[in-house]
Amino acid sequence: MTPQIEISGVDKHYGAYHALKDINLTIPKGRFVALVGPSGCGKSTLLRSIAGLETISSGTMRIAGESMAGVPPRRRDVAMVFQSYALYPHMTVLGNLTYSLRFKQVAKAEARRRADEVASTIGLTQLLHRYPRELSGGQRQRVAMGRAIIREPKAFLFDEPLSNLDAALRVHMRMEIRALHDRLNATSVYVTHDQIEAMTMADHVVVMRDGRIEQQGEPLELYDRPANRFVAGFIGSPAMNFVEGTVEPDGASVRLGLPGGPVLPLGRRAEPGRPVTVGLRPEHLRVDPAGAQMRLTVRAVESTGSMTYTTTESEPELMLVAQGRGGLGPGDAAPLCIDPGNIHLFDRETGLTL
Repeated sequence: MTPQIEISGVDKHYGAYHALKDINLTIPKGRFVALVGPSGCGKSTLLRSIAGLETISSGTMRIAGESMAGVPPRRRDVAMVFQSYALYPHMTVLGNLTYSLRFKQVAKAEARRRADEVASTIGLTQLLHRYPRELSGGQRQRVAMGRAIIREPKAFLFDEPLSNLDAALRVHMRMEIRALHDRLNATSVYVTHDQIEAMTMADHVVVMRDGRIEQQGEPLELYDRPANRFVAGFIGSPAMNFVEGTVEPDGASVRLGLPGGPVLPLGRRAEPGRPVTVGLRPEHLRVDPAGAQMRLTVRAVESTGSMTYTTTESEPELMLVAQGRGGLGPGDAAPLCIDPGNIHLFDRETGLTL
């Protein structure tokens, strides 16, 4: 696929602070890429660097094959959608949509035609003569998206655009953004701290920490085969459980540092006697009285009706999640097991996957 954005060896310094460290990322044309990670990991700095709002300290960046060295934001032909909407309050929806076209000296009739087309695409046709103060949060975000679409840019850059919306509207809007991306065959880079947004919207997820890319790949690839403990703990909701353990002398099982010292079969070979961190996803742990591999006392049970979240009293505590309402209560002994193929092992010192 043709690369639309190419980032090679990029570093960014703010004085002594090293915000981006040797970033290498290629985004093919038409791809939806999510940059995800905790606050301060560098994802917004990387997005702003693509837009030209930040100047990189070293490395190269290309958009549609053209080097961006020294190219100001207005000439990069990218459109950015912000968390704060950034609409002009004194302009109508129509005025906000067509504002950027004035600088391109697009004829009024053509600007109106394009505005009508964009408004029809994202459901704003009946709102063109309203002002931002007369719109809901979701409608304002649609206007911000429409203002980006009308420019027909080489790439769309989204900086946590749904953070100000309520939970139900966020789910609706992320479906709208993805559907819009597909209709336009756009190239999109989407920054979020919400890994659920990243997993459900993106073709390619980039996990960042402390200014570095920890791992990148398809969403389910990161879920199934995390490169290290950090990625394993960040991708997946609820987060993965981590327990210290030691590989048994047979190399085919691991003893957990939990009450009773339960032993889990690995279904593969590992270095005998090696100290490890064991990762167990809450959705992979299950209650099974007949095949129980460990029995842990229940501390709390939370039910949403369709799902039940159970937390044990152990140190460290484990969480398991299951569909339905379950039959366990606080104080019960939970008979738990997990399939060998769902057990993750990490080096205790480096955190790398074994």
